[in-house]
Amino acid sequence: MSSTTTDQRAAYVAPTAVGKMANFVDQRVGGSAMVKEFGRKVFPDHWSFMFGEVALYSFVILLLSGTFLTFFFDPSMAETHYAGSFVPLKGVEMSVAYQSSLDISFDIRGGLFIRQVHHWAALLFVASNAVHMLRVFFTGAFRKPRELNWVVGSVLLILGLAAGFTGYSLPDDLLSGNGLRIIDGVIKSIPLIGTYISFFLFGGEFPGTDIVGRLYVLHILLIPAIILLMIAVHLFMVVLHKHTQYPGPGRKETNVVGYPVGPVYAAKAGGFFFIVFGVIALMAAAFTINPIWNYGPYDPSPVSAGTQPDWYIGWVDGALRLMPGTWPWHWEFVLFGNWTLTLNVLLPALGPAGLLFTLMFAYPWIERWVTKDDREHHILDRPRNAPTRTGIGVAGVIFYCVLWAAASSDLIATHFHVSLNDVTYWLRALFFIGPIVGFIVARRVALALQRKDREIALHGRETGRIVRLPHGEFIEVHEPVDRYRLYRMINFDSPEVLEARPGRNGKVSGAEKIRGRLSRFFFEDRVAPVTPAELEAAHSHHGHDEIETAESERAGIGH
Repeated sequence: MSSTTTDQRAAYVAPTAVGKMANFVDQRVGGSAMVKEFGRKVFPDHWSFMFGEVALYSFVILLLSGTFLTFFFDPSMAETHYAGSFVPLKGVEMSVAYQSSLDISFDIRGGLFIRQVHHWAALLFVASNAVHMLRVFFTGAFRKPRELNWVVGSVLLILGLAAGFTGYSLPDDLLSGNGLRIIDGVIKSIPLIGTYISFFLFGGEFPGTDIVGRLYVLHILLIPAIILLMIAVHLFMVVLHKHTQYPGPGRKETNVVGYPVGPVYAAKAGGFFFIVFGVIALMAAAFTINPIWNYGPYDPSPVSAGTQPDWYIGWVDGALRLMPGTWPWHWEFVLFGNWTLTLNVLLPALGPAGLLFTLMFAYPWIERWVTKDDREHHILDRPRNAPTRTGIGVAGVIFYCVLWAAASSDLIATHFHVSLNDVTYWLRALFFIGPIVGFIVARRVALALQRKDREIALHGRETGRIVRLPHGEFIEVHEPVDRYRLYRMINFDSPEVLEARPGRNGKVSGAEKIRGRLSRFFFEDRVAPVTPAELEAAHSHHGHDEIETAESERAGIGH
């Protein structure tokens, strides 16, 4: 059979030059079978799935613009005197890295535009990646068999942060230098080995002579290579596991309702890439970002007020600002008489980030352990139908946003003419109270939405029309919802509390008791989905007969 197919391919003569080239390649690598198989892959159509595409296209734009910048950037910290086109800095002593950044901005044709395309694309890459992860979390797309793909996505998010920070630090201007000063302090707060790591990384006492060159290698070589590998693994798993889809008529765990890659999604993806490219180009042309010429070259002696890093790193800076460092919270300890443990730097720099990412990596297995659910899930949850998970996600977002706001505490104080200390105290309170309040409110809202769905499914949608029946009674006419919306309202899993169970020895282990408490925490407050019996009873209820009577009376009046 394979020999016949090979002979047919060899005997085929393409009528066009492009066809002949394609046939030549196909005869040697057998690509047509792979293209045919992949082209038949079906993907569901929903706007929320586009965030992953935006992240992918932003990364492609980063590679293209970064390649251009690589030709002109010199990652050297050797000292020089500026002699370029920007007059206010002429003759100023600076590093070669900063000078080459200024040359790209003012002396290379299109350099400033490409620099800003690169920066805006970096912001969009991290933002779209984060929103994509939130969509996956809130809809439960991380469940079996996609736990490892969730881990890959989490690694991609961390790599995006690393790529952004290393690129942000390359120009060696005052703003990026202050960011490196903070990183140097964090590194030196690591017990025993912190000082040695700092000396190795910076090439001596801060600011050293090697940090820009080493960050450059990480930024253009190591981190992009790992990101490309993670993207390839991520896309491979998406194709292997098939795409998730939202609930709806005809959509089951065993199928995918949507459009094939070729030609529908191939055309849409190509057009969407140019839309993303166009939006980034428009922002780069119209809005200035990171004007390094306003900051000047880095000098360890001055410290600028009102400076913040990019938003995706700012939350770590915010944690440092919120950490109390004086009485009655004394966080520095001298141990064994010769080395200092500086927890007021180490804890806020590594604690919140470590907590957040540890929970991110572990959450699929935590939820699977609590529910004891080992089934494969290809149908997504509506966030309202998983209220505790939704509350946890909202709490995490508030946790991040409070730290993000704290990175601008000085600007909040100066712009709103309030005390900086008061801003810090309020943000410290929100750091603890905000996630708890957000969790409670989000879970209660999700449960309320479930109850509303249940009411609409059983009794129909309120129309606002008041009808008087022949016997004088006034009723509001309810309109039954369409089948598609009804399916979304009633067709979902609602796990019940799974109490702790004894093991083979007849005893309940400590871990099982914890799991039972977590199960109660997750599922004690629940709204049971509408059963077929309830739906049938509601539709045959006298209230629906009255609706039909009212509608017929209204139709008779119209005649």
